[in-house]
Amino acid sequence: MFPNKKNAASNYLILSIVAIILFRFLLTIVLPLQDKTETRYAEIARLMVETKEWVVLQIDYGLPFWAKPPLSTWLSAISIEAFGLTEMALRLPSFLLSIGIILLLWRILKKENISSYLPVFVLLTMPEFLLHMGVVSTDSALAFSVVIIMLSFWKALQSEKRSYWGYLFFIGIGLGLLSKGPIVIVLTAPPIFIWCLLDTKRFKEIFIKLPWILGILLMTLITIPWYILVEQRSPGFLEYFIIGEHLGRFTESEWKNDLYGGPKSQFRGMVWVFLFVFAFPWVQFVFISLWKKRKHVFKNKWISFLVLWLLWTPVFFTFSKNILHTYLLPVMVPIALLVTYWWKDFERKKLLLRLSSIFPILILFSFFGLYLTGTLDNYVKSDKSLIENQMLGAEEKDIPVYYWFHKTYSGQFYTHGQAGLVKKPKEIDSVMKLHETCLFVIHKKNIELMPNYFKGRVVFLESNRNKSIYIYNKKPKEKPIL
Repeated sequence: MFPNKKNAASNYLILSIVAIILFRFLLTIVLPLQDKTETRYAEIARLMVETKEWVVLQIDYGLPFWAKPPLSTWLSAISIEAFGLTEMALRLPSFLLSIGIILLLWRILKKENISSYLPVFVLLTMPEFLLHMGVVSTDSALAFSVVIIMLSFWKALQSEKRSYWGYLFFIGIGLGLLSKGPIVIVLTAPPIFIWCLLDTKRFKEIFIKLPWILGILLMTLITIPWYILVEQRSPGFLEYFIIGEHLGRFTESEWKNDLYGGPKSQFRGMVWVFLFVFAFPWVQFVFISLWKKRKHVFKNKWISFLVLWLLWTPVFFTFSKNILHTYLLPVMVPIALLVTYWWKDFERKKLLLRLSSIFPILILFSFFGLYLTGTLDNYVKSDKSLIENQMLGAEEKDIPVYYWFHKTYSGQFYTHGQAGLVKKPKEIDSVMKLHETCLFVIHKKNIELMPNYFKGRVVFLESNRNKSIYIYNKKPKEKPIL
């Protein structure tokens, strides 16, 4: 399947792999949760633990979250129960899923008697994979499921008889349906089907080597109970999730029925820009090699399998405007495997290794530079420091926090769901009458929208790049400044 050639730079690869993994784990501990994806899913997990509601996901108390299935939230909630409500605990499942992908590659390549250091290094130096290695989101669980499906399918068909890989294939589908829904089938079934069309004998092999009856039963037991329970307890979920989140979001760039955010409209084809940026420099190497060897690609069943796996996702999302670069996370693995296969034929290996090191080194120096100069909080998209700094120095640890005009998920999370929201002057009056002391977080661009009498009653405390926090006291100890 691969050329069995020892990599002369193995020591460099091993040291780099260890250093990147340790550094990435450090970031899961020290960085505050980022708005808005991380803090949104972190708040959903926090609510799950607090309310003990493990079936219907909630975006706020009593407000169901229908946009995604529960697997990633379950994992984060279990981690909270085990390690406490910390950034590390919430990110740990995603970090471990990424390590799981690495270990799966390691196992498969070792069985082929091939060094697995290179594909692991490739994965860890691609911006998309490295960024998501320890991010609170649903994408890591989906990518893990896709990798299990595709690699298990390949291994099952290479076995002479039915093996555990066939069962793992159906388990992967079940996990994918609990990770992000039917999109897992959309991303995996077409490339598998097209690959089988290249040699129709493969359809017979699929029928023989995959345990269809027991496999479908296993997949159903993993998936269907939750879908039934959530529809029973929160009617309307299936219509919104299946029709809206899958058909509406894909076909309508200005989809107006999104209950939890606005559309992410891009120009059609933007997914290819994302691919070439977030898989740099390895995807460029793959496409150059693919062009040079184009006459032989579909004659090699392994290469054709990987190429179809890689190309299908960007081709599919080419026709959608409502996309994010995170949709490409599942195709980082075929890129790494294709690099490994063609590596021996590439002459300028040192250049490619140096180029691939740019992003991890840039992140490393940026983090420590900001951390050591004390400016890190100004560059992260989080309200953690604004809120917690005031709570740590306050005599009363439960000072109410209010947002003017727009409340962030980080504000919601770091106040344990207690942050309030005011949008009108009358609401501000009510808050000022209700509390002796409270905090107001205001986006800098919205300060001028505050009533003048309010500006004269609050004291500035702190600010970051986008927001400022003020304190209100009925009996002010300092002269207000705003």
